[in-house]
Amino acid sequence: MGRVSQAQAEENRRRVVDTASRLFREQGMQVSVADLMKAAGLTHGAFYKQFASKEALVDEATAHAFAELARRHSAGLERYHGQHAAARQALIDTYLSDEHRDAPADGCPVAALASDIARESGGSEARHVYAEGVADFADFLADDDQDGIVRLCTLFGALVLSRATKGSPLSEEILAAGRAALTEAG
Repeated sequence: MGRVSQAQAEENRRRVVDTASRLFREQGMQVSVADLMKAAGLTHGAFYKQFASKEALVDEATAHAFAELARRHSAGLERYHGQHAAARQALIDTYLSDEHRDAPADGCPVAALASDIARESGGSEARHVYAEGVADFADFLADDDQDGIVRLCTLFGALVLSRATKGSPLSEEILAAGRAALTEAG
């Protein structure tokens, strides 16, 4: 089998990072390299041509997930013509929805990666990227009347608890209570 072109190698790397970002949010970072590469449609051996280690991929996939989140925030601002309050309320409604609860692979990395990142060493690049992403998200949620960290903690807590109680009436109640608390506060 011949060597792949530089362009194909770059595309393969993007596919692996995107696949890892989704799988890590959906299943956690314990996903094996073999399973990850299979999901990306590539061989297990191709992984080591692209990445020095799984930790290097974790770093890159975490950065990718937070870059997606930042793009969504920017798109929300554009959609609401720069009206930050309207974009923030739309984000709250979407964040605390059944659809977001049920689709962690496409969802927020703050909630989906928190437990795994907490297990990372203090100096890891993934932990650094995560902390910056949390700070940026809190900044997006802040306004003159309320601290963005409080809003983010409410979003995060409600989403995680609703995922953990999915299938019970409590899950819907948690989402509704979170939306109500954030709407009343802001």
